[in-house]
Amino acid sequence: MDKVVSTAAQAVADISDGASLAVGGFGLSGVPKALIQALYEQGTRGLHVVSNNCGANGEGLAVLLAARRIARVTGSYIGANKEFARQYLAGELELEMIPQGTLAERLRAGGAGIPAFYTPAGVDTLVADGGLPWRHDGAGGVAVASPAKEVRDFDGVAHVLEHAIRTDAALVRAAVGDRHGNLVFAKAARNFNPLAAQAGRITIAEVEQLVEPGEIDPDAVHLPGVHVQRVVALTPDQATAKGVEKRTTRKAQP
Repeated sequence: MDKVVSTAAQAVADISDGASLAVGGFGLSGVPKALIQALYEQGTRGLHVVSNNCGANGEGLAVLLAARRIARVTGSYIGANKEFARQYLAGELELEMIPQGTLAERLRAGGAGIPAFYTPAGVDTLVADGGLPWRHDGAGGVAVASPAKEVRDFDGVAHVLEHAIRTDAALVRAAVGDRHGNLVFAKAARNFNPLAAQAGRITIAEVEQLVEPGEIDPDAVHLPGVHVQRVVALTPDQATAKGVEKRTTRKAQP
């Protein structure tokens, strides 16, 4: 039951070129940076990444993106990542852009063993009708476009069929974890992490604080260890190194 792996490099060693990855995080919050860095140092390439966004400010998945290690992204937010936009418009990577709630539910459904579901999100848009540019040709045209999806009425309301997401592996970050893989996330850093963890066939968690089994109150567990296969304890420096995507300040009040 002890799922602790001594280093991030050992934890990701069997993630091969072309693997699909569900990655937790939102912006720079709750991003498994140590595991991503280990993948970068390993040289893994051709990755198919499922994540809300693809890193920011040169951190998180932006490390793999800048090194041209990502071939395809399924996500819901490009944001201000100029390198992502450049590669996408140049036809260097493929992007499946979907509504954020749909992304969350596709990940959750994958972990729950639900193959597909219907949702009203995206009806009467290119999400349902098809035609979203998945890959550009680098000359202003579209090389690959999204297909049309099945639409069905329920109680007079149109819904589009969305398929669950399962990935070869998942990388997540938690505030606290025990040796059995039970995880606790901190506030907004929970974001997509539990959903990504459930979607991975092999889930690897980096934890800021590693505790012994029984030290986490069962009622406080956000993600049961059954979803986690490997745990990596971060160093104190890694645990406290948390970037801020957009720093906003104001004058002190008198």
